[in-house]
Amino acid sequence: MSQGEMLGPVDSAVGYVLKQVTVALRNSMDVALRPLHLTVSQYACLELLGQRPGLSNAELARGAFVTRQSMNVVLRGLEDRGLVTRPATALRGRELPTVLTDTGRAHLRTASVTIREIEKKMCAGLTPAQQEELLAALATCVRNLAP
Repeated sequence: MSQGEMLGPVDSAVGYVLKQVTVALRNSMDVALRPLHLTVSQYACLELLGQRPGLSNAELARGAFVTRQSMNVVLRGLEDRGLVTRPATALRGRELPTVLTDTGRAHLRTASVTIREIEKKMCAGLTPAQQEELLAALATCVRNLAP
């Protein structure tokens, strides 16, 4: 393998730094959500439902980056706590559209404010224009790696 093909210092590798950001963000979210008795996956589910009520288990799983089986566990836990509700039987096919309860919406508001503060901290020192550029660059990376 020639020197040109090697990765080089990991601190200068975009993928490595992205992983560092991902881990740091996840850890910060875990700590912030713990007092609310939420996991990151549960929060992601609530946030998705707050923005798009009625999503199915499969749609929620894709949006929260977990398997459908894991999302079933997340939804059962949220349902047991009265934060979401699903119909007992599917209205069409096997889909059980999920919606937030009033308690779930209140819990989401608190969690969302908490997570927004973490995002602000993460982006401190970046201008709004730089944040937009970062989002655009990351979206390009996602598109480039899409199958």
